[in-house]
Amino acid sequence: MATQKKELTVEEKLKALYDLQQKLSEIDAIKTLRGELPQEVQDLEDEIAGLQTRVSKYQDEIAAQQDEIARNHDIKDQSEAMIEKYTADQDNVRNNREYDYLTKEIEYQKLTIELAEKKMNEAARKAEALEFEIQKAKEMCTDREHALEEKKSELNEIVSENKQKEETLREKAKKQENKIEERLLTAFKRIRKNTRNGLGIVVVQRNACGGCFNRIPAQRQMEIKMHKKVIVCEYCGRILIDPELVGIAPEDAKNK
Repeated sequence: MATQKKELTVEEKLKALYDLQQKLSEIDAIKTLRGELPQEVQDLEDEIAGLQTRVSKYQDEIAAQQDEIARNHDIKDQSEAMIEKYTADQDNVRNNREYDYLTKEIEYQKLTIELAEKKMNEAARKAEALEFEIQKAKEMCTDREHALEEKKSELNEIVSENKQKEETLREKAKKQENKIEERLLTAFKRIRKNTRNGLGIVVVQRNACGGCFNRIPAQRQMEIKMHKKVIVCEYCGRILIDPELVGIAPEDAKNK
C-alpha cells in the first residue's frame, strides 16, 4: 500500500523547495565543472566512428577496382591467346577471304586489349586515389583517438573527484523530492528547466526577484512575507521566498 505524503504548510513547502534547490544547484555546479567535455567526448566518438566507416567503404571500393583489374586482365589474356591462334591460322588459309577475316579478328582482339588495358589503368588510378584517402582518414582517426583519450582522461578525473559527492547529493535530493507534493514538484521542475541558471525558487533581494531582478510591488512582498500561498514572479515565473524564512538576514539577501 502506497504511503501518503504528509500535508505540508505553505511555509514547509517553500522551505522544502528551497532546500531541494540548494542540493540541485550543487549538482548543477558539478555538471558545470564537467563543462562541454561529455559532449566533446561524444562528438569525437561519433567522428571516429564516421572515419572508420569511411575507411571500410573505401576498402570495399578498392576491392571492387581490383576485381575490375582482374576481370580485364583475363580479357586481355584471352585476346592475346586469340591473336596468337589467328596469326598461326593465317599461315594455313586457302584464300584471301579467310586471310582478311583472320586479319579483322586480330585487329578486333587488339582493340579489345587496348580497351582492357585502359580500364585496368583507370581502375588502378582509382584504387591509388582511394588508398590515399584511406591514409588521410586513418591519420585523422589516429589524431581524433589521441584527442578522445585526453578528453576522456580529463572527464574521468573530474567525475572521479566528484562522484561520491554527486551521488550523495542526488540521494538527498531524491529524499527531499519525496516530501513535496507531486503537482508542486512538477511545477518547480518545469520552472527549473525553463531558466538558464536552473533556479526554480529564489529569495527576494533588494525588493526584487532574486532570479530576474525585476522589482516586486510592495503588496506582493507583504504577501510573500506572510507565507500563506506559493507566489511566483510575474516576470520570470520563478517561485519567490522570503529570505528570513530560510535563515537569510535581509542584509545578507542583498549579496545572494
